[in-house]
Amino acid sequence: MRNIGNLKLIIFDLDGTLVDSGRDITNALNYASEPYGFKPLTVEETIMIIGEGLTRLIEKMIAASHGPAGKAEGNAAIRDDMIDRFIEYYTEHLADFTKPYTGIRETLEKLGAYKKAVISNKRELLSKKLLEQLGLLKFFDMVLGSDSVSEKKPSAVPVKRVLETLKITPDKAIIVGDSDLDIQAGRGAGVATVSVTYGYSGREALRNADFIIDDIKQLLSLIGIS
Repeated sequence: MRNIGNLKLIIFDLDGTLVDSGRDITNALNYASEPYGFKPLTVEETIMIIGEGLTRLIEKMIAASHGPAGKAEGNAAIRDDMIDRFIEYYTEHLADFTKPYTGIRETLEKLGAYKKAVISNKRELLSKKLLEQLGLLKFFDMVLGSDSVSEKKPSAVPVKRVLETLKITPDKAIIVGDSDLDIQAGRGAGVATVSVTYGYSGREALRNADFIIDDIKQLLSLIGIS
């Protein structure tokens, strides 16, 4: 097990780690797909395909749907329109149902001595707007989205950007997330990984993390805060 002593920076994933946003994302997806006759998704179905960013989310929805199969170029046109419709709706309904997970706010308040960042595969503007609406943006020194850098998680590029910008070496940083995408991104950048089991992935998918916690408050004891 890796040592996380002398910690300076904590990087958090957003959806499934800091906030439970499944209902609002599902509602936006169903709004986006409604003109095409796709079967509406449940929150549970959305959670199974979430995590790789909006474009991949829409592509997965099209591929799995009983709606129009069409040719590749036809699907591309549907995808682009659905992306526009998703952003139109989601921008106005970011926090209808989305809430921070239990213990998030209290934990962030106790982490004042550390630099903190968010890396999400949600677009940067939407990530910041959601955090602001929930009163969480003030806790973070930096927020990156899927469009902030050239590659998104599971690439290590966004993690390296945070390290470079905040001038922190990898051995003094950890990334906290709920999926293997976060684990891969952290490992690629040389930072320790902490996975939470309360998010959108099962424990089995998190087996490669350096540490696994069931409650965000356990992060405090993990890094030595009583």
